[in-house]
Amino acid sequence: MAEGLIAGLVVFVLASFVGFEVINKVPPTLHTPLMSGSNAISGIAVIGALLIAGDREWNVTVILGLIAIILATINVVGGFLVTDRMLQMFKKKEVKA
Repeated sequence: MAEGLIAGLVVFVLASFVGFEVINKVPPTLHTPLMSGSNAISGIAVIGALLIAGDREWNVTVILGLIAIILATINVVGGFLVTDRMLQMFKKKEVKA
């Protein structure tokens, strides 16, 4: 179990560094499409967390799965709200006659 945990932590740390470097290289005009893509990835994380948290026995994995469900759901909902608000800024306003 300790070997799997260490391997998971190594993957998490490496993914964090790669993600940080990739996000820093993206120009500001592409942040909205990137945010939409990250919302889709968070949706996948919600499904994975649901599968992990669906076990009937309470243990650390189930608790971490529940925390992942809550955080990923907040990320998905907040991301869609921000994306929708940004897309509203690009719509043409109707001129009142």
